[in-house]
Amino acid sequence: MALKTRITELLGIKHPVVQGGMMWVGRAELASAVSNAGGLGILTALTQPTPDDLRREIDRCRSMTDKPFGVNLTILPSVSPPPYAEYRKAIIDSGITIVETAGGKPQEHIDDFKAYGIKVLHKCTSVRHALSAERMGVDVISIDGFECAGHPGEDDVPGLVLIPAAADKVKVPMLASGGFGDGRGLAAALALGADGINMGTRFCATREAPIHENVKQFIVSNDERATNLIFRKFRNTGRVAKNSVSDKVIEISAAPGAEFKDIQPLVAGAKGRLALETGDLDAGLVWAGQVQGLIHDIPSCDELVDRIVTDAERIIRGRLGAMLEG
Repeated sequence: MALKTRITELLGIKHPVVQGGMMWVGRAELASAVSNAGGLGILTALTQPTPDDLRREIDRCRSMTDKPFGVNLTILPSVSPPPYAEYRKAIIDSGITIVETAGGKPQEHIDDFKAYGIKVLHKCTSVRHALSAERMGVDVISIDGFECAGHPGEDDVPGLVLIPAAADKVKVPMLASGGFGDGRGLAAALALGADGINMGTRFCATREAPIHENVKQFIVSNDERATNLIFRKFRNTGRVAKNSVSDKVIEISAAPGAEFKDIQPLVAGAKGRLALETGDLDAGLVWAGQVQGLIHDIPSCDELVDRIVTDAERIIRGRLGAMLEG
């Protein structure tokens, strides 16, 4: 079975299911498994310590799948930014045909990728940013609702409103992101005007995700309430799983006169990586969305994608079709 949408046609994939780029998680093991399952797997460029390491990871992914996969390049605010131009060159030189971008001021990156015929997916958390990215020439908008893991923006608009609001105005194909984890979500996303779904947290709880089993079980055991919104005070809101570290970040941030430097040691990326790789859930932040409440098992990527698409088709053809009279 397959659902044919503008996303499957544009990206050359069987199913309208995309694995979002995730720091420390978007490695060849996961990206190749998602692509082999008929979706679009995505490597995370900045997970690799150097552009040459990224080249090697792309080669490794190619050795594990002959299907399309992409690379995520996230532009982060930083006092000492990584060498984005060199990462970009590594992506282009490696013959990658699909890139997911995220973060602020992506024009330079979009222009360079488009000059080489690369299809660009850009993640946005508001309609105005989606329209801005569309004007920049991106091929796909990934619209991220408030439910998502990572940075949901500052508008707090959930997917049920944000997706159709964007679909009313955005002309390029659109992925719905944030809160998706099963066939009901895929069917709903298509009904709301999207052409597919982008999933992050759900793909963390798969057999091929290159993270510790403790973290996968943690996600399965959590419910939809088990997240914290951090960095709100600093207008860089992030949604993470609720653990002792994110609780402490909330507590420190609430103090009068609190500054980012007061929480910086707790939120370091290296500590988050330690949590994912060692399974010590109190070592650092674990980024996860409200969709945790819909995750009840740890299947293979192939089982997960097949289940989502099959269930979505059953809902569209069966349950919804049966409601039509005549």
